[in-house]
Amino acid sequence: MFKQIHGLLNPAQIAELRQIAERSQFVDGRVSNPHSKVKNNLHLADQQAYQRTAQLLADALLSNEDFFNFAFPAQLAPPLLTKYHPGMHYGLHPDAAFMPIGKANLRADLSCTIFLNEPESYEGGALRVTLGDSEYRFRLPAGAAIVYPSSTLHEVEPVTKGERLVGLTFIESRIRSTDDRWLLYELNEVAALEGLNMSAASFTRLQAVQQALLRRWAEK
Repeated sequence: MFKQIHGLLNPAQIAELRQIAERSQFVDGRVSNPHSKVKNNLHLADQQAYQRTAQLLADALLSNEDFFNFAFPAQLAPPLLTKYHPGMHYGLHPDAAFMPIGKANLRADLSCTIFLNEPESYEGGALRVTLGDSEYRFRLPAGAAIVYPSSTLHEVEPVTKGERLVGLTFIESRIRSTDDRWLLYELNEVAALEGLNMSAASFTRLQAVQQALLRRWAEK
């Protein structure tokens, strides 16, 4: 259900994103959701910087095999840099089901947070995701990402020291159902890991099941 992707960004990409963030203007994050009572962060406002950072982050995600195999992406919202200074947080919430991207709406099946500074450089600011009675906290190394269902309740806990800098995006998947997407991902992983150990006949049968499920569950 969750996918951690380590090494999504290389050191040069991380350095460029940090440099852009340092010299660019950020505004109150509620500009994108003025009625929110739980949002307290900063969004990148400089349009030229936004275009460069969004392209860099999107290219990194869409060229990453782990991300592609897990998310089955059909459409990706342009990633946005967000900052959290001491005292800032984002209270418990689910992400919106649909988000305007240009003249169309993106269905947010998955959310993705890309960490841009090291966890020891700030305190607090964990991404906390709840599933029933369980909860999971993520403070990953710079250049790593976490992908999780947009429907889950999640929050960014208050930052108490330093600065939390992340990229955030939303993904419309070709596989709408979280359960179906997970099953297909697991089946594909088994095929990739164990396919060479199977007889040719058994592997062909497994491939037939993979493709049949993809036809059944995938949207154009």
